[in-house]
This record gives sequence, C-alpha cells and structure tokens, in this order.
Amino acid sequence: MKERYEVISTLGEGAFGKVVECIDRDKDEHVAVKIVRNIDCFSEVARSEIAVLQEINGLDDDNRFACVRMLDWFEHRGHVCIVFELLGLNTFEFLRQNDFLSFSVEQIRHMAFQIFRAVSFLHRNKLTHTDLKPENILFVSSDFDLVYNEETKCKQKKPRSLDVKVVDFGTATFDHDHHESLVSTRQYRAPEVILDLGWSQSCDVWSLGCVLMEFLLGRVLFMTHDSREHLAMMEKVLGPIPPHLLKKTSKKHYFHNERLNWDEQGSSGDYIRKHCKPLKQFMQRGSEEERQLFDLLSCMLEYDVCRRITLEEALWHPFFSPERTHKHQRS
Repeated sequence: MKERYEVISTLGEGAFGKVVECIDRDKDEHVAVKIVRNIDCFSEVARSEIAVLQEINGLDDDNRFACVRMLDWFEHRGHVCIVFELLGLNTFEFLRQNDFLSFSVEQIRHMAFQIFRAVSFLHRNKLTHTDLKPENILFVSSDFDLVYNEETKCKQKKPRSLDVKVVDFGTATFDHDHHESLVSTRQYRAPEVILDLGWSQSCDVWSLGCVLMEFLLGRVLFMTHDSREHLAMMEKVLGPIPPHLLKKTSKKHYFHNERLNWDEQGSSGDYIRKHCKPLKQFMQRGSEEERQLFDLLSCMLEYDVCRRITLEEALWHPFFSPERTHKHQRS
C-alpha cells in the first residue's frame, strides 16, 4: 500500500474492516495498519478517529501517556488506512488464551495506573473515550513466561511486561461535540447511559470499574444483553438504584413504584443469583491491598455521577501508593 507498507499478516478483523501487520519500507520497522471498510459510515468514524489521534499526538508529543500512537494515515483504493505502532495482544485475548485465569492484585495495580493516567489525560483535554473494555487495552509486548500456579495446580502465562496502551478512539467524543445517546459496549455501559440521563466523562470511570473487576474475576461482571436484566445485576452487586435517578429517567417502563420491575423468580433471577453478589463478597483474600482495590472499585461503580470518583482523584487513592512512589523514584 502507498508503495511503502507491505502486508505480512492479518492481526484482527471486525465490522469496521481489518488490522494487518506491515513492514514500513521507508523506516524498516513493523507497524499495524487499520484498513477501514469502504462504506461511508465507517469512513466517517475513521476520519473522526484520525482527528482525535492527531490531537493526542500533538498534546503528548513526548509519549508520556499510554495512548496508542498514530504514525501515518492515507487512502488506498477508497479505504481509509490508519498506521499505528505495533502492539501486543489485547487484555481480553490474553485472558482467553490463559484459560480466563485472573490477574493478581499487583498486576492489576500496575496496569490500572497506566490506563487511569492515559484516560485522565484524555479527560483533562476534554475527551471521553466511551468504549473502554479489555479488547481496547493492549499489552505493549505479547512476550510471556509459563509459570506454575500453586493455587490452580497448572501452568499459566505471565506477561514479561505489564505495560499497556489504550486503543480505538473511533467513538471518542470531545466535550463540545454532539453526544450520541447510546455509547459503550453493553457490559461496560454506565447506568446513566442505560437510563438515558445524559453522560459525560464519568461514563469512562464506570467502564474502567467493570474492566478492573473482569481482570480480577477472569470473567465479565455484568454478562447480559438486556437493559432491564443489566440494571437488576447492578442492583444485586451495588444495591438499589437511588430514587432521585429513577425520577429523572425517561425509561419509566423499567420501573414500578420506584422499584425495578423484573421477575426475581424467573430464569433471569436464577441466572443473576448465580453470577452476581454484593461487591465486597467478591473479595478472595482479605488482604490490605485487596481491601484498598475494592474501596476504589466502590467509588468507581457509583450510580450517581456527582458522587462517582474522577480518574484524577482515583490516581491519588491509597491503592496506587506503591505506583506513585515507584514513579517518583524513576523520575
């Protein structure tokens, strides 16, 4: 492509098109190229992503924050193509290849600190990602070691580096831009989006709370494809939705007498009882660092956006004290 990028292999495919690994003949280095389907709506999203990535590149020219770098973009036979630095596996794929064995609290802390700094950087610059999920968080390197796990009595993959980057800015939205009413992949969607109350940067905080729980459990926290069931799962994990939010929502059909209207005795109720329990009951060890992580998660998975923690505040939470100390020593 462009008499410069030689395609070696396909890294992934989706509705938008595909991502391929290429050799950049001009620089003699490997890169990832996102080739977008030649359809107007996908091309429009790609151009929006390019604008956001150009903004990020300009605001972070010394690459301090863990957002993927765009190296180039061009059109090839009607397809918009975006050239990125080549990264490793996404965190969902790593979990899948590792039999969904969860990450340790220490691993989660190191990854979360980078992710929170990256997304906090976006928020400071009036951007909301809107689609944070494990598939959109990539390891910088896919290298791993096989280690024996005493608890599971089997070998598991351990990443050699826990450095990660946030990717996919196709639906990233500036504060002053039009806000689509429906954003985020279902399982990571904040309650204010489901209840059609309007959303802001705090919807990213909720999504990241769901991501950290998935890293900790090795499975999705809210595994559902239905909004009413999703709200019921939230109530099982986090308690009742506050009445003042129910008063504001236009989704009145989900509720009756200011309570969620769903059949607790039906098959959905059985499913929720099996997969959901109050947040603190997901704790496994009761260590101080795990207690701190769950305290942080309870601040992130807060129904009311006015009370939900910001990522700037989250970075100063005691859970991240070791990371802040380590970063200060390095700098």
